Formats: sequence, structure tokens, C-alpha cells
Amino acid sequence: MPLVPYALTRPFLFGLDPEAAHDLTLASIARLQNTPAQCLWAQPRVSDPLTLVGLKFPNRVGLAAGLDKNGRCIDGLGAMGFGFIEVGTVTPLGQPGNPKPRMFRLPARQALINRLGFNNEGLASFLANVQRAHSFRRAGGIVGLNIGKNAATPIERAADDYLAGLDGVYPHADYVTVNISSPNTKNLRALQSDEALDALLTALQERRATLAATHRKTVPMFVKIAPDLDEAQVGVIAATLRKCGIDGVVATNTTLARDAVQGLPHAEETGGLSGAPVLAASNRVIAQLRAALGSAYPIIGVGGVMSGADARAKIAAGASLVQIYTGLIYRGPELVREAAQALAGATSAARQSPRPAG
Repeated sequence: MPLVPYALTRPFLFGLDPEAAHDLTLASIARLQNTPAQCLWAQPRVSDPLTLVGLKFPNRVGLAAGLDKNGRCIDGLGAMGFGFIEVGTVTPLGQPGNPKPRMFRLPARQALINRLGFNNEGLASFLANVQRAHSFRRAGGIVGLNIGKNAATPIERAADDYLAGLDGVYPHADYVTVNISSPNTKNLRALQSDEALDALLTALQERRATLAATHRKTVPMFVKIAPDLDEAQVGVIAATLRKCGIDGVVATNTTLARDAVQGLPHAEETGGLSGAPVLAASNRVIAQLRAALGSAYPIIGVGGVMSGADARAKIAAGASLVQIYTGLIYRGPELVREAAQALAGATSAARQSPRPAG
């Protein structure tokens, strides 16, 4: 267990503006990681190894992209017991994101709304930070790097930004995630449509082949999609992922839907809703992807994991791995261990249960 329980620090953090609390937390972790003070939040990692896309994940619980956009805190966050950490979204050039305020808590539903807009320091700073991280990877942790496009880049030239991002992160990533599903960059979700997605992923796959030859390694590539898709759209995406040779999918990003938070303070703020209200929609998309892609295709499930039971529900829906973000803000490092133990317990039970006769 962490030396300082999160229950003691949460009231202070929740007394601050959400983005101020976020920035203070990351600045503190960045400053104290890999020092004796890391014991304030560190805890042993649950062992539940799984090999996927050629990578050995120490356990099936990861941190979703978006929390550490600049990759400053890989080691410190990894010390919370994660099996894998995904950082970004990074864009080729640094950008401030959308005007503040742009992050809102909805505690009654364990939810957040954000319209940050890919605020980050840019690719050069991001890569310098990633290269400074060492202890998490040395302990077997997996690091995913998440790429996106700059807000100022016209959507018809989006591929240029994604290719620049892939060129930059490729040598340093255990896997790469292509984020085409943030609701906070104008027109970005249009890249999920069939023709646009096919063109983008074909270009990325061709570039990856070149990079693989140059660096003598093939880095797995995932695509992150939205929960606000119907079954037909999910089917088209699944077919395109297969056609273009993409290794896996991250499902899902935040939602634009507000049904579950109507009437609450901040519920009408624009942006993506995350947390408990997204669980059902995310699981629905995961189940549809699993049905369309078959039993072996890698799916990282994210959205609404607030407990060990929620993590199990993600796996039951068809996810191979799970990620958390908003749950970490509401529950703290305790959630990482609870979710990992729940999934390890499910694995153990599955191994020990007798095979049905027949």
C-alpha cells in the first residue's frame, strides 16, 4: 500500500480547480519519481503476465493516454503497479490546447468532462522525457506512445502529422497508438469514416514498414476509437483495421453523450465525458469489435473502470487488456492494485475450473 493513502490527499486535490490539481499532481510526481519519496504513492505490482502483440505485459492494467500528455511521469506513475503506461497524445508541434477552464468534475457520477484539445509541449520535448524514463521499463513495464494531429493542420493533411509522429516515436515505443477519436480537435473523428480511415492507416502501415527496416524492429500499432459509434460503423472500422494490417484497437475514448449526467452541474459543458457513465457504451463497442474481429485480435478496453468488477466486465466484454484514467483520479493508486488483483483472480479461477465433459 502507498505510504500516504489517497483518501487523505483527495479532499485537498478536489478542493482545487480540476486542471490545477492535475498539473500539481504531475509536477509532484515528476519531481519525486525515482527518489525515496516515491514511497508516498508506490505499491507492489500484481503479477499476472500476458503476452500480446509480441510484448510481455507484467499485468493487464494500464494507464490510458491523456493523463501524462508530455511523458514526464512514466517511472512515477509506473510505480503505482501498472503493467503498462500509455503517454501522449503528442502532436508534432507544441500547442496550448483549448481556452481554460476546460476540465470539470461531476463527482455525483464519478465522471469528468474535458476539452483540453491535445495540449502538449510537442514531439521533441516528449521524446526527451520518454528517453529519461528508465526504472519502469527496467522492471518489465511496457510503454505505449500515443500520437495525434495539430489543431492547426487541416484535416485533409492529417496524415502528414501522424506520419511525423510515427517517425519520431517509433524508435522509443513498445507500441504506438494512433488517436483519431478525441472529440476536442475539430473534425478529428471524421478520420474514423471508411475512406479516410483506410487512407490514413494505409499510409501509416507503409511508413511503418520502412521504419521497421531502418530500425530492425517492428513496433505494434493500435488505433484508438470513440464510443459514439453504431454497430455498422464499428464493423467498417474492424474491417479496415484487418485490411490495413493494424495490430490492435483501443476502445474507447471519451463520449459526447450526456444521458447519464443530465441535470448535474457542468453536464452541459462541451468536451468528452469520461468515468463511470462511459462503462456501458465502451463495453458495447468492445463486444461489437470482438464479434467482428474474432477471438484473438488484441483489444485494449478503456472507459469507466472504477473498480475491480469494472475491470472484469471489460475483459468479459472482449478486452485483452484494460486501461484506467478517470478512475485513478477518483480512487487513486488503490484502484490499480484492485483491478489487477481482480483480473489475476479471474485468470486463476479460469485455469483451475474443470473442463466441461463432452
